[in-house]
Amino acid sequence: MAGPDEIIHQSVRLKIMAALNAAGPNSWIEFTRMKSLLQTTDGNLGAHLETLAKAGYVAIDKRFEGKRPQTRIKATPAGRKALADHVAYLRAILDQA
Repeated sequence: MAGPDEIIHQSVRLKIMAALNAAGPNSWIEFTRMKSLLQTTDGNLGAHLETLAKAGYVAIDKRFEGKRPQTRIKATPAGRKALADHVAYLRAILDQA
């Protein structure tokens, strides 16, 4: 059995990846929506997104809608696979119980 994905294993990052996975493979979630879903601060969410982006698990798109900045996030194929592998690891633990 493979071990846990140490990047995804952290609870906020796991919630981010779960939300992005639920949104679908081509769906973006706005930063403000993600912040609301996770009940976290801008700085905390930003730091976790940076970790996921460095691992190649999420894509971050920063743009402007009129004069307002907008940041969107979506899971990459590598991120979706990493989440699936991590969930399989967790399921294997539960199946042994």
